[in-house]
Amino acid sequence: MRLKGFLLLLALGLPLFGWGQKPEKPTSSEIYEDLRKLSFFGTALYVAAHPDDENTRMISYLANDVKARTAYLAITRGGGGQNLLGPEIRELLGVIRTYELLGARAADGGSQFFTRAVDFGFSKHPDETLQIWDKDDVLRDVVMNIRRYKPDIVINRFNHRTPGTTHGHHTASAMLSVEAFDMAGDPTIFPESAEKYGVWQPKRLLFNTSWWFYGSRENFEKADKTNLFAVETGNYFPATGLSNGEIAALSRSMHKTQGFGSTGSRGNQTEWLEFIKGDFPENKENLFDGIDTSWSRISGGEAVGAIVKEVTENFNFLNPSANVPKLLEAYQLLQKSPDSHWKTIKLDALQKIILDCSGIFLEARSNQQMVTFQSNPIVSVEAINRSNLNVKLNSVSATEFKFPDMFAAVTLAPNEGYNTESVNGSFNPVRQYTAPYWLSEQGSLGMYKVNQEDLIGLPEAPKRFPVNFSISINGVNMMVTKNVIHKYNDPVAGEVYQPFDVVPVVTTAIEEKVIVFPSAQSQTIPVLVTAGENNLEGTLRLQVPEGWSASPSSVNFKLMDQGESLRINIEVTPPSDQSEGYIIPEVTVGDQVYTKELIQIDYPHIPFLNVLVPSKAKVARISIDKRGERIAYVNGAGDAIPESLKQIGYEVTTLTPQELTAENLKSYDALVFGIRAYNTVAELEFKKEVVASYVEQGGNVIVQYNTSHRLVTDDFAPYPIQLSRERVTDEYAPVTLLKPEHPALNSPNKITAADFEGWVQERGLYFPSSWDSNYEALLEMKDEQASSPSQGSLLVAKHGKGHYIYTGLSFFRELPAGVPGAYRLFANLLSIGK
Repeated sequence: MRLKGFLLLLALGLPLFGWGQKPEKPTSSEIYEDLRKLSFFGTALYVAAHPDDENTRMISYLANDVKARTAYLAITRGGGGQNLLGPEIRELLGVIRTYELLGARAADGGSQFFTRAVDFGFSKHPDETLQIWDKDDVLRDVVMNIRRYKPDIVINRFNHRTPGTTHGHHTASAMLSVEAFDMAGDPTIFPESAEKYGVWQPKRLLFNTSWWFYGSRENFEKADKTNLFAVETGNYFPATGLSNGEIAALSRSMHKTQGFGSTGSRGNQTEWLEFIKGDFPENKENLFDGIDTSWSRISGGEAVGAIVKEVTENFNFLNPSANVPKLLEAYQLLQKSPDSHWKTIKLDALQKIILDCSGIFLEARSNQQMVTFQSNPIVSVEAINRSNLNVKLNSVSATEFKFPDMFAAVTLAPNEGYNTESVNGSFNPVRQYTAPYWLSEQGSLGMYKVNQEDLIGLPEAPKRFPVNFSISINGVNMMVTKNVIHKYNDPVAGEVYQPFDVVPVVTTAIEEKVIVFPSAQSQTIPVLVTAGENNLEGTLRLQVPEGWSASPSSVNFKLMDQGESLRINIEVTPPSDQSEGYIIPEVTVGDQVYTKELIQIDYPHIPFLNVLVPSKAKVARISIDKRGERIAYVNGAGDAIPESLKQIGYEVTTLTPQELTAENLKSYDALVFGIRAYNTVAELEFKKEVVASYVEQGGNVIVQYNTSHRLVTDDFAPYPIQLSRERVTDEYAPVTLLKPEHPALNSPNKITAADFEGWVQERGLYFPSSWDSNYEALLEMKDEQASSPSQGSLLVAKHGKGHYIYTGLSFFRELPAGVPGAYRLFANLLSIGK
């Protein structure tokens, strides 16, 4: 996606349907900016921990102002955070945030890389982080990314010298970068990537500091700045009509699942960089000082550079194709130079500029969005020359498709299209599905498992269905590769692009990912079976844990059409005692067994995504009692608590703020607020009296965690609560019952320390740091590194005839994960006083 077009869609608030597959259609000014960038030979790598950690202003400055090749290396894909847009968390959220990052880079002009590290949630110390991540493997990935990308300068977002003062992932990202800076140039360290990509020693390592790292603006003003560089990043770019600050804001606004919409800024803006190691520049105003950033970096490049300079100085904006003859001279000269890292980069960039100036449009599109290995899709090819240049199409070829032989080159007359189709029945794909590569194998808590080493570090796998167009322009031959896409016309959005994906012949899904059995009574579990091709026959079986049973043991089925689904009911019976495990649908078709679920993610700000994950659901036989029947729920930032409560027999109704009235609440036994409701639902500012009255009349209110930043009102509780960033990140941290006789810990379920076993990711987050004496703190817990324990995770106050409960315990993670103790405790909170 071209910068100007992409930013225009963002600025207008328009959906970006299929931006990941749409062809680029650059304007003359955009081509001119690419031409200017062609003559800068410098590379920068920005390093931080998560999506949204990157300084988009600095990345935009490097890419658009300096014209450097610029990439962001995010150590993780961000699956440990929250999702303001929908229910996806963990791995699926990591997929969404991967493509949000790609959208951010499309906006600010950078590229994107990763390691295999998993965002497992908040960590208080880098020692814990690096233990869970497997430091050696993550360091191996950082070194590999440096060797492959070959940056001249590396910039860290975080301070490597202050462990324990911020998120452990943040500090760890900087520590890894500092170590990798020296390792990348040593062939004895991680020799596999040294042999594959060559060793590389960046020129200097910098830390993108600010007054924030000094505690205050006053401290920063007084600090010694001998090793600091001031960089002006507030420049204005007439070609786009935007300032660097505006571009950066549009880039940051792509992090929509985090709620990081940002307002553009104009005027001078100073960024500060601290020198960490390498060669100290003589000219502190030039980050690339001492680095050859000219055409002389390529053998024989000066002659190429002279031609490019001439074209740049005399660029024809009204007729870009008039620039092509000279550019072709440069292209042929560059082809003759010895192979090198920079030759490959600049040859590709120069070819793209030539094609853009020529107005040549090439596309290969499938008539189907999803296919299987046995499918027979047809790929239509379009080629058109929108200039007066002598352009010929010599051939069209692909590994997975066969196209009709072209016995002679086809002249592409000005503005006259050429079209052809692949031979019916010629589809012959590599036996691999096109889902996110880092989820194809089961990983660990801290690391994704990637068997194809060529893919490590890449944001997504290179598209597997390239179509090669052999063309000539004024007699100069070049090969242009386009990946097969799918597109269709939407009545509202118009032309919509989607990826061309290979999926299994059959997929299965159990809609409820956690199924709670509060008694030994059996439940009917519907399994959705979906055909990936026509005329599908198979047999469904349901694997169950030891001690559980499924009836019938197998079901034969037949589906006539691709995309058709059939719901098959299986009766599952639990054991009498508490038990947990997974039920796994298996479908046998012929001699193949299929165990994948296909999840489709469709948000307008990212490409349409098909994600394959293991098809399974957790089942939990939990000895649990409850009181009350009807629960009112106010959605916050998005969680699956309502579905979880339905699992244990509650009738849950989601209320809008407008429906939050005294009259409506009379019929509910409890009122629950979703996570960050008081951060995200502005109307709640005016509902305090309604909520307080409901409690006074005997109702139970449970408010799940909020952050102190951007509360719609500080005065949301009947008695004062002071929120903080305090949290307990170790899911195994011991929990002490401060008031073991309190009703919330005894009725209707007796809560003990055993109920805090098996929790996932964390104990809780954003606990209050202080509270009114009317609240009783029921629990105490602390991380190993914490200096003192926290008592703010669960506060209960009597108010009138009812109870007001504030909790930072991570129920939004524990209930969807089927943690028995979390269900028992939440049932007690709903039942208190009844």
